[in-house]
Amino acid sequence: MTSTRRLISPRRWTPPPAPADQGRTHATRRFVVARRLPTGGHGPEDVVFDRRGALLTGLGDGSVVRMNPTTGARTVLAGTGGRPLGLEPCPDGGVLVCDHDRGLLRVGADGSVHTLVDSLAGRPLTFAGNVVRGPDGTIWFTVSTRRWDLDHYLGDILEHSCTGMLVRRDTDGTVTVLLDDLKFANGLVLVPDASHLLVAETAGYRVCRYWLTGPRAGTVEPFAENLAGLPDNMSLGTGGLVWVSLAAPRNALLDSLLPRPGLWRTLLWNLPRAVRPGPASLAWVMAFDLDGRIVHDLRSDDCAYGFVTSVAEHDGTVVAASLHEDDIVVLAPLPPAS
Repeated sequence: MTSTRRLISPRRWTPPPAPADQGRTHATRRFVVARRLPTGGHGPEDVVFDRRGALLTGLGDGSVVRMNPTTGARTVLAGTGGRPLGLEPCPDGGVLVCDHDRGLLRVGADGSVHTLVDSLAGRPLTFAGNVVRGPDGTIWFTVSTRRWDLDHYLGDILEHSCTGMLVRRDTDGTVTVLLDDLKFANGLVLVPDASHLLVAETAGYRVCRYWLTGPRAGTVEPFAENLAGLPDNMSLGTGGLVWVSLAAPRNALLDSLLPRPGLWRTLLWNLPRAVRPGPASLAWVMAFDLDGRIVHDLRSDDCAYGFVTSVAEHDGTVVAASLHEDDIVVLAPLPPAS
């Protein structure tokens, strides 16, 4: 799109009342940056650890990069020719990539780039969000929205389009939409026993379980609901903790407009970008145990880093990354779990 001006089609939704005090709890501590790791580019939207403890991220120029979290040394693995978002390391050294422009890709250990899924139901696949791989090679990934692009994702938040999806790709290449009508589907985690997935709905302020096995297979239930912020990418850390990045706190104006007719949201979207309200500057990550209890809640509004779109932890080292920043940050050592 060459212009942000667009006739949106707002859907009404009544969000639950926002938690008091922006959801602060006994686990709330400061988000403290210990070190910065320059990526050599801009916009490391997702960051994950591979099986050797190196970092993987994708940049705005299409590069998929491996980095040493201690020295910061970096190696460009490949260029996707698009915009890489969510990543998942493979056992053979390859990387699964959700590419905003090209769909679901696989970057081989030799730097080759292969397309796994580039269309759904006869339509080009755009805005693939995050991806996980099962032990047998089954792949699950999210599609954030079918109506908007990355540069204009706020249009989807205002519109509340509910056009996100959870998708499975079987080992034989069969592609199946498991869930539709999601509220900006985003982060994805496969729990250690592979019994269920955890799916973040950014515009729904929640993380849900999608059961894969057992009597509840194919059903959805809450994991963490009515969050005080907008959950983005997620990852599984040491001890089975589920790490969730929160890109921004909830916006009281947006919450008040969502249940109303769409005129005011349309007018708000069509304001010049310079005066349109945007997300508050906040660096924020949380960790939950597998029962959905908060273990860590790290946040800071000092503007040293902001709009955190991903977080990962490995052996006590926590790193965070942002669509709007150039660097990945290593956080100060974790406080004792509450």
